[in-house]
Amino acid sequence: MAEPGALPRNPFKHALRARQPQIGLWASLASHYSAEVIAGAGFDWLLLDTEHAPNDLESLLTQLQAVAAYPTHPVVRVDWNDMVKIKRLLDIGVQSLLVPYVSTAAEAAAAVSFTRYPPHGVRGVGGTTRATRFGRIKDYARQAHEEICVLVQVETREAIANIEAIAAVEGVDGIFIGPADLHASMGFPGEIANPAVMPLIDQAIRRIAACGRAPGILTPNDVHVRRQLDCGALFVAVGSDIGILARGAEALAAKFN
Repeated sequence: MAEPGALPRNPFKHALRARQPQIGLWASLASHYSAEVIAGAGFDWLLLDTEHAPNDLESLLTQLQAVAAYPTHPVVRVDWNDMVKIKRLLDIGVQSLLVPYVSTAAEAAAAVSFTRYPPHGVRGVGGTTRATRFGRIKDYARQAHEEICVLVQVETREAIANIEAIAAVEGVDGIFIGPADLHASMGFPGEIANPAVMPLIDQAIRRIAACGRAPGILTPNDVHVRRQLDCGALFVAVGSDIGILARGAEALAAKFN
C-alpha cells in the first residue's frame, strides 16, 4: 500500500505495459457487499459498471472502498465519454477507466483529455479529493496521469475500421472490444459469438496488439477466452457477478425441482 503522501501505483496499467495477461470479472450488482465478496476471489481486476448497471457516484464510491483492501484492481466503466462524468470518477480515486462507444481517434483523444490537467487536457482541479488522499499527495496534479489507465471501447463497424487511428492516440492504454454492441452493429443483435463476427474480433485483437496497445474483451465462454488470449488479448473478463448468481441459482434450483 502506498504511503499517505505518495501517488498510488496502478498495478493494472503496469501489468498491461509489461504484456502480462490480466483476468477479470464484470461487476454489475451495484453493491459494495457483493463487490467485496468477489474482490477476494483472486481476479486481477474487476469491472465496476456504470453504463449498464444501476450505479450512481455514491454507490460506486462504497464499492471502491470495499475493494481497496484487496489486491484486485477496480476498473470503472463510465456511462458516457463525458468530461464531467470522468472528472467525478477520477476525483473519487478511480485510476482505470473504460470509456464506451469510442468510434474515432477524435473521440479517443477527447477521452484522454478528460483525464489530464491543463495544459495537456481539460480535467478540472479539485485539491482535497479522495484521489489526492484529501490533499496529502502534494504533487498530485503534476503526476496523476502517470498512473491513470485509459481504456476505450470499440463496438461499431466504424470503430473497428478505425482501430489503428484510435490506437495511435497518445494516452490510450488499451482498446476493449464490446462484443454485444459490435454484433448488433453487424446485424446480429442479441448475439455475442456469431461465426460471421468472431473472425473479425480475433483480427481486431491482433491489430490492437500490433499497434502496441493492450487488447481487451469480455466473454463467459472458456473456449473463447483461450482463443482470444491466444490472439493477444491482455485484459479479459471471463464472467460477471450477475451471471454467476443467476446461473448458479438456477442450477441449484434445478437439482430439487
